[in-house]
Amino acid sequence: MPKRVLILDTPEKDLHKLGETFAAAIGEGCEVHHVGDSKELLLKLSSGLPYDLVLVDYNLGDGELRGLDILPELRLVDEEIPIVAVADKGDVNVAAKAVKAGATDFLVRGKKLEERVKTLLGKMKNLISLIHRNRLLDEQNVLLREADRARHEIVGESPQIQKVIELSHRVAKIPRPVLLVGERGTGKEIIARLIHACGGPNRPLVCVNCAAFTDTLLESELFGHEKGSFTGADSLVHGKFELAKGGTLFLDEIGNMTLSFQQKILRVVEYGTFTRVGGSTETKTDARIIAATNRDLKKKMETGKFLRDLYDRLSFEVIRVPPLREREGDIEVLARYFLNQFMKEIPAFRGKRLSKEALKFLREYDFPGNVRELKNKIERAAYRDTTNEITPEDIGMLPKKEISVEGKDFETRVENFKKRLIKDALEAAGGNQAQAARSLGLSYHQFRYFHKKLKA
Repeated sequence: MPKRVLILDTPEKDLHKLGETFAAAIGEGCEVHHVGDSKELLLKLSSGLPYDLVLVDYNLGDGELRGLDILPELRLVDEEIPIVAVADKGDVNVAAKAVKAGATDFLVRGKKLEERVKTLLGKMKNLISLIHRNRLLDEQNVLLREADRARHEIVGESPQIQKVIELSHRVAKIPRPVLLVGERGTGKEIIARLIHACGGPNRPLVCVNCAAFTDTLLESELFGHEKGSFTGADSLVHGKFELAKGGTLFLDEIGNMTLSFQQKILRVVEYGTFTRVGGSTETKTDARIIAATNRDLKKKMETGKFLRDLYDRLSFEVIRVPPLREREGDIEVLARYFLNQFMKEIPAFRGKRLSKEALKFLREYDFPGNVRELKNKIERAAYRDTTNEITPEDIGMLPKKEISVEGKDFETRVENFKKRLIKDALEAAGGNQAQAARSLGLSYHQFRYFHKKLKA
């Protein structure tokens, strides 16, 4: 039976009674939508909302021709949807004209309308069931394509990454929170996209880096704000929880949240409601939360810096994304993949290959920045190379003279060791001092101080 019926209901043709008759015949769960003109009808039908039946008055507007003219236009929007031409009276010739113009069937109003509607629905039962099955297959195909596309973003053949993919597919079917843990640069967001893609088609995925906002800004970002709630709030703004309705909200760097803000997230996870900044009305959300962090949340819980209750709610499934050094054989696979992608993106660099020596150095390197660092090194090496064969020199991985940690006294040894730490962190971060500072647990100013002092 139809679940959603669309009726072109012009002022001169009050079809509300007809809509009520169809709704009564179909039974509970049927939605009847009325539109006021042919333009609105076409927009509604092309909006993406699936309709099962369209009713159009045969004598719409300026007479028979105008009524017939809209039928071919509807068929351009949707070739399969059943369209019923409705008239106050008619005969076989009138019905034939309507069907030729694009109608599926013809219905005459008047006495015994209820019986005629039931007869019509009985005739269309199999057709509507077939349309429902086709739509379901289309949705499944979209889901498979999205999942396949997300799957291909994850490059690697190691058992470690295959286990992550298997877990992602399994948990995607359950509408519960997921916690992704792993070092920076391991690809946690890509795993989040895979879980989202495997969960169903045509749903929003909204990503937020929690570390990029203060508490005040993060509250407005996630929950939205009412007009006039603060200086500059000139209009109502929907937050990310609302934008992710029916889909997935990816909260990256959740380990950076303050305790007070963790309490607010806990409430959303527990009750599925939140309040906009400056508002008083609770808003519901059904967005699935996928959280990610490179912090050790268990240690943070022990020191009272992360809420145990929030951890418990988020950890329906905990997926550890392994660092690159633990992914057996994947360094070479990823290196070739990133090089090929770079050459596709910038044709001027086509024809390049990685030398055996370069691959050997890559395999032996620890990659503290993981997959992200490997990608940066490969792209930079392709840019630097002038011979089409990328060498360790191009990658910046020449055997280096080891920085001595020896010295005449303890202080000298400690200073040399600090110098090595600074240099290694800076290289791993591709020269980005802020990133290198974070990897060492230093502030940006502390890192600059040591870098200058040690001349690293």
